[in-house]
Amino acid sequence: MARRGDTIELAVLGLLHEGPMHGYELRKRLNLMLGWGRLLSYGSLYPALKKMLRGNLIEEVTGTVSATPRRPRITYQVTERGTSEFHRLMSEVGPAAWEDDNFDIRFRFFSSTDMEIRLRVLEGRRSRLQERLDRVQRELAMTQKEVDRYATELQRHGVESVEREVRWLSDLINAERGTVGPQAATATDND
Repeated sequence: MARRGDTIELAVLGLLHEGPMHGYELRKRLNLMLGWGRLLSYGSLYPALKKMLRGNLIEEVTGTVSATPRRPRITYQVTERGTSEFHRLMSEVGPAAWEDDNFDIRFRFFSSTDMEIRLRVLEGRRSRLQERLDRVQRELAMTQKEVDRYATELQRHGVESVEREVRWLSDLINAERGTVGPQAATATDND
């Protein structure tokens, strides 16, 4: 499992790879990227930025804002070393690349990744989710008679969510390979 600091670092480097930003904009974009369940506080962002500054992955550019001339606005931009680190992180294909905490961030920056790496990450994620789906389906079958209707519905919802993501990943993999298989046709027919 990826550490939260590593995930934040990857996300910050990816966003700054697209262009310089100040702390407020970074936090806003990171929160949009991370989703509603994983909001990022300034107490997490600024220590990560300081660490990245010390590591020479990013640098500060100070400018003034006309509305507040006495207070400079600090903008962060990625350095050459930061760009290299971003590409290194995006080329990793181990289990951390497809875990829940890291996959969404990596997927957001897939356009900066080689197709073979994208395929390996997508296939790893699909495999991990298929394992999860098999486990949840076994648990659902075992506990269906022991739990109430709402607990069963919650489990069924979890199964359907994972099934939907597995189909989505299969469609992405087929698109990367330039093929459309029965999985893609089935998903389209069911919608």
